[in-house]
Formats: sequence, structure tokens, C-alpha cells
Amino acid sequence: MVGRSRRFALADTAQQIVGGFLLAGPFVVTDEVWGLAVGMEWYQAVTTAIIVLLVGYGALYKADDERDPDREAEVGGIPLRFVSLIAVAYLSVAILALSFDAPATLIPNHVEPPVSMRDQVYITLKAMSVGAVFSVIGAATADSVF
Repeated sequence: MVGRSRRFALADTAQQIVGGFLLAGPFVVTDEVWGLAVGMEWYQAVTTAIIVLLVGYGALYKADDERDPDREAEVGGIPLRFVSLIAVAYLSVAILALSFDAPATLIPNHVEPPVSMRDQVYITLKAMSVGAVFSVIGAATADSVF
């Protein structure tokens, strides 16, 4: 480990939130993202979730020599900073999507109404997986830079 490892604090989560919301916003309200979500299969949503995990971990611990995941506080063996990052990435997308009523507004552009609640939730989860790819980049960058 190069340098000293800074302890994870509430200020780090606040920085992640700012970065996560900043990059998630434009993707949540983009019709193309919702069109992609409608066309995605379940395995593609799982693949994007794996990408979010890999990008998040890489940005926190591989791109920053000052962080050592083995020296950080853990939750169930997973570094708390990483848990926070992933939660922020997905929750920022979910909060924005629901705040803007994006599912009800944008899904009908791609699916013939009426859309069942089950289908709307499923499509929204897939759209969240797309938005989280970008949100995690913003959240990790903000955590690393500030």
C-alpha cells in the first residue's frame, strides 16, 4: 500500500451521493435508455449489474493506490466503502426515476399500453441497471477526487 489509507466516513458517502446523482440524472430521463431497457433480456441486466460491481471496485481500489480494501471497515466481509458505492449507484437512479415519474412517462413510448405493474417494475429495474453503470462512475470519481 502506498501512502496511508483514509478511513471511510459519512462525508465519503455524501461525496458518492453527489457524484452518483450528477451522472445518473441525464440517463434516467433519456428515452433511449428506457428503450434499451424494454429490449433487454434478464441476462443483459445481470451483465450490466456485474459491470457496475467491477467498475466500482476497480475505481475504488485498483485506480487509487492509497486505498486497501483489506484495511477498511467491512460489512459481511465486503468493504463498507464499496457497499456504500453500490447502494448509491442504484438508489440514486431509482430515486431520480421515481421522482421524475420516468417509468410511467417513458415506458409507454416503447410498449403498447396498458403495461402491467409487473412489467413496469421489470423494465424499471433494467433501466436502473443501465443508469447505474454511469452513476457508479460518478460516485467513485467523487469519492476518489474529494
